[in-house]
Amino acid sequence: MSGDWKQRPEGGGRLALWLIRAVACHGGRTLARLLLYPTTLYFLLRRGPERRASIAFLERALGRPARLLDGARHVHTFASTILDRVFLLDETQRRFRVDVRGIDALAAKVDEGRGVLLFGSHLGSFEAMRALSRERPGLKLRVVLDKAHGKALTQMLDALAPEIAAGVIDASQDGPALMLQIQQAAAEGALVALLVDRSLPGQPTVQAPFFGKPAPFPLAPWQMAAVLKLPIVLGFGLYRGGNHYELVFEPCSDGIDLPRGRRGEALGALIRGYAARLEHHARQAPYNWFNFYDFWHVDPSAQQPEPAASGDPQALALAAGVPARDRAVGVGAGRPR
Repeated sequence: MSGDWKQRPEGGGRLALWLIRAVACHGGRTLARLLLYPTTLYFLLRRGPERRASIAFLERALGRPARLLDGARHVHTFASTILDRVFLLDETQRRFRVDVRGIDALAAKVDEGRGVLLFGSHLGSFEAMRALSRERPGLKLRVVLDKAHGKALTQMLDALAPEIAAGVIDASQDGPALMLQIQQAAAEGALVALLVDRSLPGQPTVQAPFFGKPAPFPLAPWQMAAVLKLPIVLGFGLYRGGNHYELVFEPCSDGIDLPRGRRGEALGALIRGYAARLEHHARQAPYNWFNFYDFWHVDPSAQQPEPAASGDPQALALAAGVPARDRAVGVGAGRPR
């Protein structure tokens, strides 16, 4: 199993994705869910690295040997949340039961009007966060997303909800441009959501205990938060089966203030705290874990630079994850997903 998740090809292909979309839109969710069984079988038979990664993770999370049936349930859960994106984006959230915990803590930060960073992960469905529109009408939600990764699926979802696609902040742009867009969204009082669990080859990471073994977590999102000094709230959109989702929000920081001489230590503590909360929720909902690769793989080229703590272009580029060799010309930005 490789730790480089971006090198894995997209599964299913455009034809399969658009077929599922057509069945979902014209036949409804009940009929479309029947397609999840052959989809699950396809991934179990044809996607060996993902199957092995699934079994390896489940053995840690379940505390017992994982069977092929466990892997099938894992893949089926993932496929279920992918299918539900069609309905969540198609203004049909009312068909879902969505329980929300911690909304008051999130609302308190949003009401301050200075923008909030919502740090999520590939645990459960981030699209389920759209149900926030019921709880907070008028809430501005901007999602930082690498549009180049999973292009076929992204294009299909964009076609369903072009107005939402227009509000996505593309993480594949250069570092300073990415930071400026996030700054602008925050200045407008938006909730800026990004996924902060996956590390990229060659980019700085911090190792944190995760299911009994150190795992690399990206440093760049936390450096960015330190530059922007925005409140951070953790968000988890967990799929509970059937039509049931649960949104969980937990306050993380009122705004990172790095003490001189202890910046790396302070950021490391925050990342370890995040990893602990991620592990807690992953233990509660192990089949919601959608990192189908060797999550514990350590890239020896990933170094830990001194955390950025100012607003100058060099610091912004660093916080966005731009490799040092590219910062002078503003290319090669990191692409968190």
